[in-house]
Amino acid sequence: MSDNSLPSRRPGSELSPFAGHFSHQRYGPRYAWSGAAPEIMQDAALYEAVVVRRVLAYLVDLVVIAAIGLVVGTALGIVSALTFGLLSPLVAVGGLVPLTYHTLTIGGPRHATVGQLVMRLEVRRWDGGQPGYIQALVQTALFYLTLAVPPLWIGLAWPLINSRSRCLHDILSGTVIVNSDRVAVI
Repeated sequence: MSDNSLPSRRPGSELSPFAGHFSHQRYGPRYAWSGAAPEIMQDAALYEAVVVRRVLAYLVDLVVIAAIGLVVGTALGIVSALTFGLLSPLVAVGGLVPLTYHTLTIGGPRHATVGQLVMRLEVRRWDGGQPGYIQALVQTALFYLTLAVPPLWIGLAWPLINSRSRCLHDILSGTVIVNSDRVAVI
């Protein structure tokens, strides 16, 4: 099979959940496009309903983050109580749960958060490759900065006028969110 012909991606076709991380079997260069991300006119299905699916994906992620936060908060509370408050400043670490969750999942082998996986979305670099942990951290930090500063909320509305449905934090971090079931067809 040549590098130009791309097989369809079927869930569960890899040997292990980490197969794509350690080889080019599933997430390798064959799944990247050359140059900039394809224009919507070249492959409209790549960006079809991405805005709505991103919002729904984030709602799923909020539930996952809340569950992780509950576990981390409980563990830190227990540690704080056992040390008679000596380690209570560690409770501030709980605030890093959302940043850590997004960074590890976007930079990880699936290149998507749990919510994005459910909604069949995937984060890609502008050139079609997979983002690493540093790029995922930059994208996530910019996303939460956009949420924290009201004048930057316009960056969350940007996908409504952007042909690739990219938010401001996607543009600044060099990423694009695409339908994962269409990536293999490019």
